[in-house]
Amino acid sequence: MVRSAVRDLSAPLLVINLIFYLIVVGYASWNLNHFIHGQAASPGVGANEATIYFLIFAILAGVVGAASILSGLYHNCLWRTDTLPAAASSAVTAWAITALAFGLACKEIHIGGERGWRLRVLEASIVIVAATQLFYVLLLHTGMFNSNYWPDYQDPYKDPCREPPRNQPIEPVEALA
Repeated sequence: MVRSAVRDLSAPLLVINLIFYLIVVGYASWNLNHFIHGQAASPGVGANEATIYFLIFAILAGVVGAASILSGLYHNCLWRTDTLPAAASSAVTAWAITALAFGLACKEIHIGGERGWRLRVLEASIVIVAATQLFYVLLLHTGMFNSNYWPDYQDPYKDPCREPPRNQPIEPVEALA
């Protein structure tokens, strides 16, 4: 019951994170493209001293986050302990880079200046995805606190067809003469 609740909660969270990471990659690449072409002063782009660093870390966070979502979706489909380390480590890495982008977004907001609406959407998306990714990381690590939250262990090398039925006793095999 608890396992399915954690699994059911992580699935929509992965979809939400994927959507926000794709939004982050799209807006950050658009802003960085205009920033590189020297159009930082044009309407809709706007920039201050922290913008270039924020855009670089936002693109990095978006790409790493979207890649970590793939391992998270694979883990959510199988829900086994052998897929958990890949999902957890990539989720923590994506959250760490997203937290760096979040810090730069806070610095950019604090500096102020004329920022375009796309840059403000990017800042808001980074803030939202930093919170939802942290929630997903905490959700993946709930098994450390209670073993009911861990995925089922299934040995990938064991053939399930060879196991005897659990409700019948195993009859001894007579020795061959």
